[in-house]
Amino acid sequence: MTARKSSSIDGNLLLEALNAADRALLAPHVERREVSRGDVLFRAGDDVSHVTFPAQRCVVTLVVPLIDGKSVETATIGREGAMGGVVSHGYLPAFGQAVVQVGGPVIRIDAARLSAAKHASKGIRDLFVRYADCLLAQVLQSVACNAAHTIERRCLRWLLTLQDRIGTAELPVTHELLADMLGVRRAYLTEVLGRMQREGLIGIGHGRITLPDRARAEAGACECHATVRRHFEEVMGAVYAPGGRIIAVDVAEPERLRPPSTVVREGSP
Repeated sequence: MTARKSSSIDGNLLLEALNAADRALLAPHVERREVSRGDVLFRAGDDVSHVTFPAQRCVVTLVVPLIDGKSVETATIGREGAMGGVVSHGYLPAFGQAVVQVGGPVIRIDAARLSAAKHASKGIRDLFVRYADCLLAQVLQSVACNAAHTIERRCLRWLLTLQDRIGTAELPVTHELLADMLGVRRAYLTEVLGRMQREGLIGIGHGRITLPDRARAEAGACECHATVRRHFEEVMGAVYAPGGRIIAVDVAEPERLRPPSTVVREGSP
């Protein structure tokens, strides 16, 4: 993991959604880093001192490690979002851990600096309250999905979520990684993926999985993927390209968007 000072917030849609004045509040406190696949940004119990924003095609997954060595995905975050002290003032112990799934640049801001900017700017405060609502929605939907849906549907939901963030049909996913995200044994997942490949839902290559037909993948997935996407559209003004990739966040006219949930508003600084 390499770091360099930079005032650039380019590459993260959440930060790019801010107006020029709000960007100027944050820009002097920004640090950019390059992270690699498998890097752990924070572990359960760590004090989270920085808010981290994936940029460009970097993707980070929030997982909850279990006592038997397994871990289960609770949220997948790309350039549309952030993690670590998003709602709180930071400097609180992390409940889960953040693992880089697709390497690339990340933007970091000291949690105290971001908290001060929220207090100074209603625009920044509103943006992060809205994003916190969407992050909570993704976590809650993931919990419901893991409890109620088949492994095939859950697998397609996760692959579509990843595709939304990197925008390519070919996804840099190994069987081992996907098994970890879904909380199942690798041997079992390999059987499941084999069936899905024979049905034409996916293609399997060395260190990658391809979605050859997004429409079929969406039809085969559970409702969880579409539900979370719709929530991002309604609360964050998320804009999606025809192939599914999130290409913008637009909160410039908050009155046309759905207000965040009461729970998130009350818990926000």
